[in-house]
Amino acid sequence: MFTGIVEELGSVASLDGPRLRLSADKVLGDVQMGASIAVNGCCLTVVAWGDDWWEADVSDETFRRTSLGSLRPGDPVNLERPVRLDDRLGGHLVQGHVDAVGTVAAQVPDLRVTMPEGLTRYVVEKGSITVDGVSLTVVDALADGFTVAVIPHTAEVTTLGRRAVGDPVNLEVDVMAKYAEKLLAGFVPAGDDTNS
Repeated sequence: MFTGIVEELGSVASLDGPRLRLSADKVLGDVQMGASIAVNGCCLTVVAWGDDWWEADVSDETFRRTSLGSLRPGDPVNLERPVRLDDRLGGHLVQGHVDAVGTVAAQVPDLRVTMPEGLTRYVVEKGSITVDGVSLTVVDALADGFTVAVIPHTAEVTTLGRRAVGDPVNLEVDVMAKYAEKLLAGFVPAGDDTNS
C-alpha cells in the first residue's frame, strides 16, 4: 500500500528483457530482497540492488497494463516505498496496481488526461486519482477523462512536469470506488443503467 506521495525522482538505468534497473538513492535507505517500490505508480519487487541502483523483474502482464515498456535509459521515474502503519497518509490509499494507461491531453499546470471509457465512472470531482504514482485531486470529471491542477512543487519533483501531450501515463482509480460499486451491485436490478 502506498500514499501517492513521491519520495524520489529516479531514472531508468536499463531495461533488458523483463529486468528493469533503476538509479535511485532515497528509496534504498532500508531496502531488502523482496521489498516493494512503486515505479510510476506500479508496485514492483526488488530482486537486486547496489549503492545507487535497484532492479525488478517486470512480468508480461505488467508490461501490457502499464507504460513501463515504453521507458528508455535516462527516463525519469517516480519512486515511492510502501507506507508504514505509523506514517502520515499525505495522499490517499494507493495499491500500486495500475488500472490502465491514459494519455496526456494538456500539460501541467492544468493537466488533462484521457482514459479508457470503462474507468471514467470511478472519477468524480474532488475525488482522488493516481497519475504515474502521484496522488492528485480531480478538478473536473470529463466524459473521456479528467483534469487535475498540478502545483509547481509537484511538477518539479515528479515526472508530471515533464509530460508532453500524447505521453502515456499510468492510472489507478480510487480503490474505494471500485469496492463501493461491487458492494452495491447486488442491490441494483439487472439491466438497470445507473449511468443515465
